[in-house]
Amino acid sequence: MAETRYEGGMKDGMFHGQGTLYFPNGSKYVATWDSGAIIEGDYIFADGLEYEEDWTYCDSYDRRFYTEICNGLKPAGRSQLTNLDPPRTIPEGHYDCGDGFYNPVTRVITGYNNKFLRNADDDEHEWIVRTCRKGWDQITGYKPELHQQQLPKYP
Repeated sequence: MAETRYEGGMKDGMFHGQGTLYFPNGSKYVATWDSGAIIEGDYIFADGLEYEEDWTYCDSYDRRFYTEICNGLKPAGRSQLTNLDPPRTIPEGHYDCGDGFYNPVTRVITGYNNKFLRNADDDEHEWIVRTCRKGWDQITGYKPELHQQQLPKYP
């Protein structure tokens, strides 16, 4: 199983000076430490997006991905499904649950590196099946309620 690891200065068994915490999901926290206390730091997501206090990405007014903000939108008819472009290929019968692939039959989540992460409990199983991208196409048929919706108006 992937673990959080630290690379950087140490003093008396505590983080000290410049150092980086690397997280299993590919993100990292680059910081200056003083005897284990954070002086200042930056959280950087796995895709390279740096967290900012005045967050302007994917808010209620602008739903573009960070890569779309940086590189522009794709032509009409070519959707970008995730912040990764191209998106990860999800194995048939699995879901992409954000930190790995989920097999609903075995209820096992494996990391993108194919290593075991955890077993999903009932709540996580329900959430993944309801909200996450699938590794297969599914024909849903005509849904009148979807065709009757009004699109939101943007300022």
